[in-house]
Amino acid sequence: MLREQTAASPERRAAALAGLKRYQDAVRPAATRPMPARFRKGAARLRDYGGDGRPVVFVPSLINPPAVLDLTAERSIVRWIARQGFRAWLLDWGTPNAAMRNLDVADHVDRVLLPLIAKLPEPPLLVGYCLGGTMALAAAARGNVAGLATIAAPWNFAGYGDAARHEMAALWAAARPTCEALGLVPMEVLQSGFWKLDPARTIGKYEAFATMPDAEAATFVALEDWANAGAPLTLAAGRELFEDFLRDDLPGQDRWRVGGERITPGALRCPAIEFVSLSDRIVPAASAAGLSERRDSGAGHVGMVVGSRARSGLWEPLADWLRGVAAST
Repeated sequence: MLREQTAASPERRAAALAGLKRYQDAVRPAATRPMPARFRKGAARLRDYGGDGRPVVFVPSLINPPAVLDLTAERSIVRWIARQGFRAWLLDWGTPNAAMRNLDVADHVDRVLLPLIAKLPEPPLLVGYCLGGTMALAAAARGNVAGLATIAAPWNFAGYGDAARHEMAALWAAARPTCEALGLVPMEVLQSGFWKLDPARTIGKYEAFATMPDAEAATFVALEDWANAGAPLTLAAGRELFEDFLRDDLPGQDRWRVGGERITPGALRCPAIEFVSLSDRIVPAASAAGLSERRDSGAGHVGMVVGSRARSGLWEPLADWLRGVAAST
């Protein structure tokens, strides 16, 4: 990919490699201790971030760790919400093993997410990010939920466009035999798929990092460490993501079933809102679910959550919406 993107510019290639080396050599702070896990289901944990008021459960994607929602003390939407009159919780999906190979995305909703939120003292407000938003929507359709907010969450997978879906299909065809042998889909398979969605940006960000001021470098490293990390998916979840979602668009056609029930966004029984990025290359705006309320953002897939304008662009509007729903239920 580096050769393709910099074929006409050896200077750009050298800059990207210099940025990569700077990233590899960067000093990392000591890992922070995870917040306490109050409830458990299989490998998953529901972590308690404190606060008082209606419970708000943040549901991250199965892909990449949940840390993007709690990146640093200053860039943590979960910790900030806990100070806004809510009891904040963060779902940690944990690390699956090969024995869980048949647990697909729908099963993660039905057998993990719904049982965990049922342990809370009152119906929570769900906030789902990326694929976690897709799953939170299904949970809201199936369970007792006070309200639903999704952030950069795909639903109409045809919105990725034919070219991207073809790339993903080819990637899965090549990786599937190894994944079947492992019973898991390694993070590297998924990460290479993300790179293919926007290869120019992948190379460009390392070019820029080569000369990035030190004051900004720590955040870049933290985000890249998050993006390059993550537990594998179960085999069934990977198959469902690549085949039922990206290839066949079952959610977008109202054909995705969770616990035997067909999930239809328009039939949600609770208040719902989606926050959509208009510049997102990971989850294009065209893939949004079309919920009853929508707020658009100019920030990207990650920037809308942890960027310099995340507080005004997402955190505050989200808190206002959550307060309104909590007051009416």
